[in-house]
Amino acid sequence: MNLAALDRLSHRYPSILVDGILTHDPGARMVAVKNVTVNEEFFQGHFPGTPLMPGVLMIESLAQVATLLLLEADPSSGRRVTLRGVDRAKFRKQVVPGDRLELDVRLGARRGNLVRAAAVASTEGQVVAEAELVLVVEPADEGIHPTAVIHPGAVVGEGAVIGPYATIGPRVTIGPRCRIGASVVIDGWTDVGEHTEIFPFASIGLAPQDLKYKGEPTRLTIGSHNVFREFVTIHRGTAGGGGVTSIGSHNLFMAYSHVAHDCHVGDHTIFGNAATLGGHVTVEDWVTISAFSGVHQFCRLGKFAFIGGYTVVTRNALPYAKTVGNRARIYGLNSIGLERRGFSRELIGKLRRAYRHLIQHNTSRALELIEGDPALAAPEVQYLVDFIRNAGTRGVILRRPSRKSGDEGDGE
Repeated sequence: MNLAALDRLSHRYPSILVDGILTHDPGARMVAVKNVTVNEEFFQGHFPGTPLMPGVLMIESLAQVATLLLLEADPSSGRRVTLRGVDRAKFRKQVVPGDRLELDVRLGARRGNLVRAAAVASTEGQVVAEAELVLVVEPADEGIHPTAVIHPGAVVGEGAVIGPYATIGPRVTIGPRCRIGASVVIDGWTDVGEHTEIFPFASIGLAPQDLKYKGEPTRLTIGSHNVFREFVTIHRGTAGGGGVTSIGSHNLFMAYSHVAHDCHVGDHTIFGNAATLGGHVTVEDWVTISAFSGVHQFCRLGKFAFIGGYTVVTRNALPYAKTVGNRARIYGLNSIGLERRGFSRELIGKLRRAYRHLIQHNTSRALELIEGDPALAAPEVQYLVDFIRNAGTRGVILRRPSRKSGDEGDGE
């Protein structure tokens, strides 16, 4: 029996159910054997006093033989075979301790990576089970390219793919099933969550561009299911700024976008090409920052904010709003984006009326009108009010567009 092929089965002891091969016609047929002994793990509970081999394990034995038959022709290819379906299964006789199970598998029709196989299990010439198996041959895992430079101290999760000439530093942790592209550099005290994809030439977790930084151990934490496109740069924190740059999950960073030290990015955000955050910026959930926009240090971008292209943000950008221009002005509610995110018409109407107050009155008077109107009561409206009240020294962007300005921000 080819142990290298058997090693690529999706199971290990005690689930390997093939003991040897009797006959083998490469690419066509294999007859293997399973010696059913009384000390099998499954007999302890199936059933006490009357041990029987479960029918599902007979099918599993046949599937493992089919896997060996499919992989035997190219044992070093790294391919895997998984069971996709079982048709016309019949169980004709009980299998008990002491039986010698012959497993006869013949390959049938192929369609793409799907293969059908006729499988029969028998003891002493009597058929005990038969079925038609549907199997899928999966390509080899790409794994780690031999030219990648990975420090022995780095931790790489199961199923991660690391491309050619990528460099992974000693304090980096890469989660399961991440994809790291060619010539990517990940360094520093950096944690990358699962299912994150980093495209070629990105630079993740390097030292911040802050003259006060003196090499102190600071961190970058990245959640799961993020995408960092080509030439993205993300810097870790500084001791003076809290020591951590953090990025949530399900974010898209398009090419050349930049996140500086001590920034905190939430979930489901979109950074357009070359969108840039200065240090200490907070970006809350569902924010879109369009291409070539820049956000000044210590600013905060509220939930569901839309920042138009080529915008310069020097104050806190209001949630739910369209903020566009150099210097940035407010263009009302991001109604299209909110509709796409599932906001109800009633709630959008409340937010629109709240923004009408903000645009038509000075800030103090607008907040009085909003909070004094019971028809505007909603957690989202209260969040908007609290955002303005807690804006700190940066303040918020409430500059209205001039009459000559077009409505440059149509939402997402």
